[in-house]
Amino acid sequence: MPSIVTLTMNPALDLSTSVDKVVSKHKLRCAGARFDPGGGGVNVARVIQRLGGQASALYAVGGPLGEVYQGLLEAELDGALPIAIEGNTRQSLNVSETSTGEEYRFVLKGPQWREEEWRGALESVEECLSDGAYVVVSGSLPEGVPDDFPARVARLAKEAGARCVVDASGAALEEALQEGVFLIKPNLRELTDVTGAELDSREQQKDALRRIVEDGGSVLVALSLGADGALFASADGVFHMAAPAVETRSAVGAGDSFVAALVLRLADGRSLPDAARYAVAAGAAALLSEGTEMCRAEDVERLYHELGA
Repeated sequence: MPSIVTLTMNPALDLSTSVDKVVSKHKLRCAGARFDPGGGGVNVARVIQRLGGQASALYAVGGPLGEVYQGLLEAELDGALPIAIEGNTRQSLNVSETSTGEEYRFVLKGPQWREEEWRGALESVEECLSDGAYVVVSGSLPEGVPDDFPARVARLAKEAGARCVVDASGAALEEALQEGVFLIKPNLRELTDVTGAELDSREQQKDALRRIVEDGGSVLVALSLGADGALFASADGVFHMAAPAVETRSAVGAGDSFVAALVLRLADGRSLPDAARYAVAAGAAALLSEGTEMCRAEDVERLYHELGA
């Protein structure tokens, strides 16, 4: 199987807990806390390993919080590859309100990067690339990192004969599409932002995906539609994959689980329809986990087979 490398420029030390009710101006006595090493590419690598694959995770890390983050990740992931930065690794907070089932997510700002730091990150990526490899650029970009950073990674991937997967939004996604990548995974809001088109109907959504593929922006497009499943586009056409009905405990990590399963299956030589079914199953399986916990392999396999029944 080709190697899989993920890149996380703005990881977060995820803290999740629960409380009976979120109210203002009161001390809220919370349940026990759970800490996880989060961030798009890191989560993708963690899920790939949970699903029986292997991935190397390049991730930025710095400061006291970075030490905690690095310890947690290295205890869980075999292929953790830190990129040292001067700034402190950020945090995020996920609070579940047990009386209502509502979920509150607080995402803190990441560190400021210097130019020499993000250029060094590009060099680290280049060292990990090989012919046929997959490189997954996922998550937000911290301040100081240019919007065209994913596009720069895509350029390096092309030069190495690798495939670049981008899960980003806004200007970063626009720049990546101009460069041309192997796969993007926007949600409906992100796709609307970059296309500037009305995407209210299924046919409008399909047309937007077709244009991206035909214009050379991305070889494959996976449009996440939440509970409605996903649309997948390639040169062979566009198809819809329905999502299984599950009870949502937490939405954290659903998109990353989706990307992980999709890339793992494609790297294993499976067809796009098969990889799509596995990706939708993994995204749904993530909803069954509490707080910031990633999807469980047994849930993914069960839902995957249910979708194929």
